[in-house]
Amino acid sequence: MSTTTASASAARPADPKAAQPHSDELRRRNSRNRRNRRLGQWGFIAPAVAFMLLFFGYPLVRNIVMSFQDYSPSTFFNGEAPFNGLDNWRAVFEDGLFGQALWHTLVFTAGSLLGQFCIGLALAVFFSRKFPLNGVLRSLILLPWLVPMVVSGVVWRRILDQDTGVLNSFLHTIGLGDGSSPWLTSPSMALFSVIMVNIWIGIPFNMVILYGGLQEIPRELYEAASLDGASAWRTFRSITLPMLRPVITVVLVLGFMSTVKILDLILALTDGGPADATQTLGTLTYQQSFVELDFGAGAVVGNILILISAVFAVFYLRANRPEGK
Repeated sequence: MSTTTASASAARPADPKAAQPHSDELRRRNSRNRRNRRLGQWGFIAPAVAFMLLFFGYPLVRNIVMSFQDYSPSTFFNGEAPFNGLDNWRAVFEDGLFGQALWHTLVFTAGSLLGQFCIGLALAVFFSRKFPLNGVLRSLILLPWLVPMVVSGVVWRRILDQDTGVLNSFLHTIGLGDGSSPWLTSPSMALFSVIMVNIWIGIPFNMVILYGGLQEIPRELYEAASLDGASAWRTFRSITLPMLRPVITVVLVLGFMSTVKILDLILALTDGGPADATQTLGTLTYQQSFVELDFGAGAVVGNILILISAVFAVFYLRANRPEGK
């Protein structure tokens, strides 16, 4: 009889009410762990979010608001700048210098990107082959990228000087000029000279990024193309360029965003002259805000620059979006 009773007790299911406290405790513990993980994640993100809001978000919003205000030196100090609607925007768009600066910006950006990319890609392909002093030469080519842009501008201003510049002396020595070419003082040559200097500065960046992309292309593809009898140009066009397309997109978009807003190089070389021949949106923003002290107009041009950069940032994100998303 006792054995039968013990067996029946063992077979009887446990009381659900007795297991309830343990289940509630487990749920509370899981909820607390999830909350702690979420707080930890926000703890890591919060400094970056605070930094972005303080140093990027607030200046951006303040610049947008300023573009709709009558902001002069007097209102800058008393902080009472009245809103004037679209007057600042209308004044900027009606100014002939704005259209000229916009055109110069497009020419300067397109010319710089084209020269930097083509020469950088050629050097990347050249240095992808193994030969003596490969690493030393690549290190030397990086020097323009390491030198501060203002220093590069000052040095090149001396090199391109019409009277005492090294470039004119060298060209005259080899019989390619009369030694008095106005590289930075002629309205027809100044923008071309600034573009050439910026190409020299940007070549290392393009070369390094493209060189890294070339190293990721499988060697087996080139070996298969060689066995099929493909020429060097056909191999480059059918293998190198398609495989390098994501890297090319990154280089061009980042190059555009850094070139379209260049200020210090142009100020060091020509200060926007001669006769506004090298005036770009970046230099126009500086001139309106800190030379003419028309902060509202300067904010308008700055917002246009931000808008242009934002459009290409969106293009960059969409171009690098994984397929199917």
